[in-house]
Amino acid sequence: MRRISWVLLAVVLSFSLVLAGCGKKKDADGVIKDLNKVADQLEGSKGSYQGTGVMTIHTGSAPQQYNVEVWYQSPFYYRISLTNGQKDLTQIVLRNDEGVFVLTPSLNKSFRFKSDWPENQGQVYLYQTMLGSILSDKARQFAEDKDSYVFDVAANYHSHSLVRQKIWLAKDNYTPKQVQVTDSEAKVVVEVKFNTFTFDTNLTKESFDTNRNLSAMNGEDKGAMAEVDENGMPVAVTDGGEGQGPEAEPAAKELGSFGIIEPTYIPAGVVSKGTQEIADSKDHAVILRYDGVYQYTIIESRPLDRAVSLAPGKVIDLGHTVGLLTGDDQKTLTWTTEGVEYRITSANLPTSEMVEIAASMQGQSGK
Repeated sequence: MRRISWVLLAVVLSFSLVLAGCGKKKDADGVIKDLNKVADQLEGSKGSYQGTGVMTIHTGSAPQQYNVEVWYQSPFYYRISLTNGQKDLTQIVLRNDEGVFVLTPSLNKSFRFKSDWPENQGQVYLYQTMLGSILSDKARQFAEDKDSYVFDVAANYHSHSLVRQKIWLAKDNYTPKQVQVTDSEAKVVVEVKFNTFTFDTNLTKESFDTNRNLSAMNGEDKGAMAEVDENGMPVAVTDGGEGQGPEAEPAAKELGSFGIIEPTYIPAGVVSKGTQEIADSKDHAVILRYDGVYQYTIIESRPLDRAVSLAPGKVIDLGHTVGLLTGDDQKTLTWTTEGVEYRITSANLPTSEMVEIAASMQGQSGK
């Protein structure tokens, strides 16, 4: 009898534990309530996070992989590092008190411009972008997958080919584990898998300092990368830190031709009107012209100058990098990949089409 009593007691206790666990299970409303609290905490004075992962872009002739590192410190400091895993090329996006910077070590360049990025348009690997997508979509779908909560929500990016996204958040602390962005045919276009993600880090304001990041990127070449001043004019910086003007910079070494890189995507109703290599161009510039429903040009070059002046504009997520959209009546989307600078200029080409064209040029070889 005593043995049977102990067995019954064990069964009752086990069942009680199961019921207790079930009572802690959260539904979609409970998770959303928690995520609102997380969003509020990130906006607080001590809100911060660091994350690393791998982003895969399934466009072009073959998937492209990038190592992603994301830093955030309240109220608006950001640092994003994107490294092409196959070619070991890095680009860094910074936001600090001075503005938004795009640092391109391979060109030894620094772009600075006025923008409220990422509030106006965040990237898929930013935690605030994920939270915003989940909290703003009233038609969101909720599911559980082992140790993750999974949200299926609308995608809100500049590219019209990105329709929906699935976001996996860890059940225990709501850190991101995976993001998949799909097109209208439910095919995965962009995927991010996080290896690490930590809240309440020891980041400081100095972690987002431009000169500090330039020094870390360039090693012995620190101070050689040019910046632009508050008026958008080039300022050369020496080791002493004083602007010496463009004449103080050493002559740039001319690089070889990269060929002509043609987009694989052309909007419907548009045809190519040919290409033209600019004669005696030291930066090997070429012009691609298109006409039809939309009229636009693509200029490709390998610029020698280290300082570039840009008007106030928007940061545009191109997946593999970020682009800078400037202009009003006539818009120009500028970005740099593997040492080549691209500019799409048009008076009537929609931004979403510019993004599609830019994405189709990634991974293409010069002809």
